[in-house]
Amino acid sequence: MGDATLTISCKNYSSWSLRGWLLTRFSGLPFTEKIISPDDPVMRAELLLLSSSFLVPCLSHNGIEVWDTLAIGEYLNEIKPAALLLPEDRVKRTRCRSINGEMHSGFGPMRSALPMNLNGDFPDFKVWTRAQADIDRITEIWRDCLDLYGGPFLLGERSMADAMYAPVVTRFLTYHVKLDDICGAYCRTIMAMPEMIEWIDAAKQEPENVEELEVEF
Repeated sequence: MGDATLTISCKNYSSWSLRGWLLTRFSGLPFTEKIISPDDPVMRAELLLLSSSFLVPCLSHNGIEVWDTLAIGEYLNEIKPAALLLPEDRVKRTRCRSINGEMHSGFGPMRSALPMNLNGDFPDFKVWTRAQADIDRITEIWRDCLDLYGGPFLLGERSMADAMYAPVVTRFLTYHVKLDDICGAYCRTIMAMPEMIEWIDAAKQEPENVEELEVEF
């Protein structure tokens, strides 16, 4: 399949990098990581949600560059269809794309108020109304999917949707968001994936801190 390179930012803070990395790992495509420091002005803008578009992660493969997370997932599904990043069943596939799109374009208040920080731990964090509305919608999505397809992943089997929502799981744990038993079990399923364990272990080794993302609001 040719050589592949995935450009990502720091593993502790970059939710989009995690999504792209998980998608590529789920697909089975061998790749080399290229990590850009959060000190890079473009990367810092993306981490702080100040960028108008997200250029990381970026997958380079066989002379093709794909830099949008949804586009990365679609591309990987094309070249590695056996991985079933998108389900074969049309109904499941449509739901997968719908909830992926909602994650991709929505939940701005939650993203801003609860930035990803794998090394952080804020047990008394105050979640304000707008962020709570996003949390309520996300957990509604999770419950609907888990009830409909039986778990343990959102669509029954692991898919692109789980990569898209994995960073949210880490946010809920970092900020001690209260969850019901169903959503709590889904979080444990995601955190137990070998890929998540590998990513988090690497994040804990990173020396860089982004001061703006270390502030407890």
